[in-house]
Amino acid sequence: MSVQTKAELRNELRKIRQAFVKQRESKVLPISEVIKYPLNRAFDAAKVVAGYLPFGSEADPHDVMTSAQSRGKSLVLPCLSASEAPMVFRCWTMGDPTETAPGGFQQPLFSQMILEPDLILLPMLGFDREGNRIGQGAGHYDRALELRPSALRIGIAWSVQEVSGIPADPWDVPLDAILTEAEWIVPASSRLKRG
Repeated sequence: MSVQTKAELRNELRKIRQAFVKQRESKVLPISEVIKYPLNRAFDAAKVVAGYLPFGSEADPHDVMTSAQSRGKSLVLPCLSASEAPMVFRCWTMGDPTETAPGGFQQPLFSQMILEPDLILLPMLGFDREGNRIGQGAGHYDRALELRPSALRIGIAWSVQEVSGIPADPWDVPLDAILTEAEWIVPASSRLKRG
């Protein structure tokens, strides 16, 4: 891909992701037996798992969140009170009502309690094998990750969203793993133990 700026890369990746999702029957990212075991190991130490409700053609982590909930983990979703407000994570259970956030995505009601996640599932537009990600560009997750340095960071994407290299800014926080419909990727810099 001969894209030079992050803005151009975002535009290209949106098109690739949308085309890929149009060919699929479901937006839910399936957890195959090949990747279920390492994912379950990542869940082991976590008590609170942050998921998200997909927006547009984002890969839907429904099966991953259901797996976390069935293992006794509390689920939280990102929540914004205003476009420039810090992202917090509010309790949510499958089927709970939601409202539209300033960014257009669905979030828990403000009456739900705020909890700090041990493991964060992140949507993204693109990723590389070094654990770099590119998001929508608003920086909400970058700021949220900076405030939660001990939380494990697992990017959720379709395999077609992989690029050879994401230009990383000084404030970017690398992922500990990437989960796609095809594989489980653990970058060399990951805090997850291989095995």
